[in-house]
Amino acid sequence: QVQLQESGGGSVQAGGSLKLSCAASGDTRCMAWFRQAPGKAREGVAGIRSDGARSYADSVKGRFTISQDNAANTLYLQMNSLKPEDTAMYYCAADNRFWYNLLTEYQYHYWGQGTQVTVSS
Repeated sequence: QVQLQESGGGSVQAGGSLKLSCAASGDTRCMAWFRQAPGKAREGVAGIRSDGARSYADSVKGRFTISQDNAANTLYLQMNSLKPEDTAMYYCAADNRFWYNLLTEYQYHYWGQGTQVTVSS
């Protein structure tokens, strides 16, 4: 059983930055950030695998960076140059299986409760 707890969400103006954290308990091989805006489907934002592979959605490439501190068992998402369209609830997800595609929602068995990110123009 893996438990996930996100933190770091908030409100920021366009062009600003936020860093999300996800504290995990238990062993994981793949972790990712997903987001869901009101009225829209949940979408994969960034994922990372135990071998160091990373994947990003096209909409965030060059602006967001996913990383993890293995010693602290914590996942991060550094978000720079934020845009109003980045406004969403952000969820941390994890799985203890090895996946090649890191941004496929149904592959993740464990989910956090979410943290809200609001970007104003």
